[in-house]
Amino acid sequence: MTQTPTTAPTALTDRITTPPIALAIAGSEASGGAGAQTDLKTFHQLGVFGCTSLTCIVSFDPANDWAHRFVPVDPQVIHDQIEAATAVHGRIDAVKIGMLGTPATIDVVAEALEQHRFPHVVVDPVLICKGQEPGAALDVDNALRQKVLPLADVVTPNLFESQVLAGVEEITTVDQLKDAARRIHDAGAPHVVAKAGTLLGTGTALDVYYNGSDLEVLEVPAVGQERVSGAGCTLAAAITAELAKGATPLEAARTAKDVVVSAIENRMHGNAPFDCVYQGAYTA
Repeated sequence: MTQTPTTAPTALTDRITTPPIALAIAGSEASGGAGAQTDLKTFHQLGVFGCTSLTCIVSFDPANDWAHRFVPVDPQVIHDQIEAATAVHGRIDAVKIGMLGTPATIDVVAEALEQHRFPHVVVDPVLICKGQEPGAALDVDNALRQKVLPLADVVTPNLFESQVLAGVEEITTVDQLKDAARRIHDAGAPHVVAKAGTLLGTGTALDVYYNGSDLEVLEVPAVGQERVSGAGCTLAAAITAELAKGATPLEAARTAKDVVVSAIENRMHGNAPFDCVYQGAYTA
């Protein structure tokens, strides 16, 4: 009897069966409702392998109006984490950048983006961390705009961040949000998803996508009026995951809206005065 030889897996078959890989460069948020923890859960729910480089440790302070306790990670450690993730996997299909927190962190992340030239970079521009001194926050804002945003493919600012990045005093209408998205694009962001959520009083959760030619209002029914912790992180992470899978930025943004709706509908309740998202119920 002739035995059929077995064939060892090839690099091609490995590539076919290996899921896309996304890297979250973000802060750790201990409750699991935001930050890198939310990024990883979102990646996993969308069929993408997630890895991380933690930039800071953030924990809510229940004795101080739930303010953020913020501890930065040493820049060399951030560098080492990015180096390890890229070396272990050999490729990173998309990167999501969340909270950076200090100019030194921004410097090391910008250097890594320049060095590795990842295929897709999504920046969720955290411009304010509750509890930061105003001067420190301004330094972070300026460094982020100068060094990281120019390297982004997709930028996902919330309403306040859209105002700051667009250089406008207020955004209270859909037309003003559209104008802000255009301004942010004209300042150098190839794809903009300007997030308003429920804050424009339309009765919906509304964001605006703009890439220089296509302008689309992304609108879904609102799930309550209260803000839910981690919704913005989930949106940016879902966009990152979909880009890693080969979607266009607009396709990724549309899917991300559905992911956020599910995450809010299935949100976690606890002792804090806010709920947090849960991605585990989402199905495509």
